[in-house]
Amino acid sequence: MPATLYRNPLTDILFEQSKEFVGLYHVEQGWFTHVNSAGYRLLGYSSAQALYDEPARTLRARQLTPAEWTELRDRVLRDGSHEFEDELRRQSGELFWARVELTCLVVEQQTYFLVRLTDTTPLHVAEHRLAESMGRFEAVVSHATIGIVMCNRVGEILLANDKAHQLFGYQNDGMLHQRIEALVPEAVARYHEQLRDSFNARPETRAMGQNRDLLARRQDGSEFPVEVSLSYFRLEEELFVVAYVIDISFKKEAERELRAQHQRIARLNAELEQKVTDRTHALADTLSQLELRTRELTQALALEQELGELKTRFVAMASHEFRTPLTAVLTSVALLEKYAGPEQQDKRQRHYDRIRTSVMHLTDILEEFLSVGKIEEGRLEAHPTRLELAPLANETVAEVEGLRKPGQHIILQLPAALPPLWQDASLLRKVLVNLLSNALKYSHENTTITVRATAQEHALCLVVQDQGMGIARDDQTRLFQRFYRARNAANTPGTGLGLYIVARYVELMGGTIALQSELNVGTTVTITLPYENHSAD
Repeated sequence: MPATLYRNPLTDILFEQSKEFVGLYHVEQGWFTHVNSAGYRLLGYSSAQALYDEPARTLRARQLTPAEWTELRDRVLRDGSHEFEDELRRQSGELFWARVELTCLVVEQQTYFLVRLTDTTPLHVAEHRLAESMGRFEAVVSHATIGIVMCNRVGEILLANDKAHQLFGYQNDGMLHQRIEALVPEAVARYHEQLRDSFNARPETRAMGQNRDLLARRQDGSEFPVEVSLSYFRLEEELFVVAYVIDISFKKEAERELRAQHQRIARLNAELEQKVTDRTHALADTLSQLELRTRELTQALALEQELGELKTRFVAMASHEFRTPLTAVLTSVALLEKYAGPEQQDKRQRHYDRIRTSVMHLTDILEEFLSVGKIEEGRLEAHPTRLELAPLANETVAEVEGLRKPGQHIILQLPAALPPLWQDASLLRKVLVNLLSNALKYSHENTTITVRATAQEHALCLVVQDQGMGIARDDQTRLFQRFYRARNAANTPGTGLGLYIVARYVELMGGTIALQSELNVGTTVTITLPYENHSAD
């Protein structure tokens, strides 16, 4: 049929602009009458005419029998279209797999098949490689000489190799969909559930053995000693745990035999060396006691030195920090007695404010002491709730507003779409108040304190940056210790507990804290908090 009968803009787009093989197959003539350029290039022909002149008049790797061709033709004519995958041949003889789409088309009372070919060779290659990889994996797991058991987060067994079935006395796939607790002694099954929950919360690879005697339970209820190592992986946010199990019954028997041999040898040696033992026993006891006493004295001395150092720091700090506000209170009380007249109300009010500030300062110091006590005694816990950072940050800035020196400014740089946190709002507020108070206290007038927040993949990064006096490099490593203060801050009021408390609060929230500082330039404190506090879960 002449090409002009079906040439129009639509067919031009269909044929010439298609990146796949598109051709018209004349059913009666049994060959193609029109093929696009992408089509004959896919088959390795230099031109469409070269394809039309193909003497074999077939693209299949295997020629259809007349009966097969009749069945295919009738199906397309009956259904209007048909799709299948077949192995085809290029002009060079190279074979490849393709998706074949046949659509019945009648033009000028002539029946044609509109043929579309899509090269699926890469898909077949990928499937073949995947099958080989899966085959190798299955071979390794199935023929492993140790038991391999994989379960999900709730402890349901999803995979167990032949060795595992053999170890635990199950037939075929009898272990599948059992709970992992079915493989441990009944006496510790409930405890094992707690261990599994703990592992799910903080999964980690655990090596074989680790000096732990473990027992496993067979299907018939009998128990045997094992060594178990654990690994894990995540797939689409689901946690899977893989256990590698070795039956160490022979090892335990050998150990018992070895211990028995050692005991027999020890008895023989004891009989032969009894006299020497009797003479050296007293000396050995004396040396042992001396070593024990020496270790105890060394530890006691170290604790005494540490306690003495802490006591010295505390006395020095307390005497300085308490004296200043108490002196201010006494001075103000003495001056208030002189301002009795109503015209001196403004002077009285100024001293009332000074007394109130001093009392609040003393309250803050006591609050820090109480916080340290709770932390050291382990009585402080994080209670996470869902919170938005922006309102909390604005409240915190308002809370420290009264500490600003002339010209000081606090700038908040918070993203508009910051994800909510699952953290303890009270602890986070105290951390921010402490850091902002430090930034304002150790910065000069007319400086800027910046608070920035950025959302990372699984955590929030919170930065407090000032333009203050900075901290010497030698002091930075000890700033998070109790009662320690930088040398250049000795003349500035402070307890030396603030950063220690901040660090412990951040630790309770499951985060980390880092500090960078340069003298006369400023200090930057960076806090990283997880969006979900798994330790609280």
